[in-house]
Amino acid sequence: MANSPKTVPTKKSVTKFIADVESDTRREDAKTLLALMKEVTGDPAVMWGPSIIGFGQYHYCYDSGHEGDFFVVGFSPRKAHQVLYVLGWMDDEDPLLERLGRYKRGKACLYINRLAHIDLGVLEKIIKTSYRETKKIWPN
Repeated sequence: MANSPKTVPTKKSVTKFIADVESDTRREDAKTLLALMKEVTGDPAVMWGPSIIGFGQYHYCYDSGHEGDFFVVGFSPRKAHQVLYVLGWMDDEDPLLERLGRYKRGKACLYINRLAHIDLGVLEKIIKTSYRETKKIWPN
């Protein structure tokens, strides 16, 4: 039997999860991200696993035969920074990243210490583009 994915949608309350974030700054930034991603995607916020807030859902199937479901865009208010899952389509030299502000980058995520350190208008464009491009690749 194949391994079950660990990051799956849950019935956990997004509002309660954010209310329980210890850092005042991280909690307030999470509320801002929640509102921004809801507005951009038009999708409800859903807890994925114990600590990721996701918007939208798609089904993927790779050539290897591995398949599953995942959120289209999302974020997680971690202790060290906000993790934004929005970069699966973007290369390192994208002009939007040059205008974003202070961040670190993973393969498909942005690590942001505080939203005050970035341009929220640019972040909105990144989220919109990520959402659109992911839906193009995985339309279901």
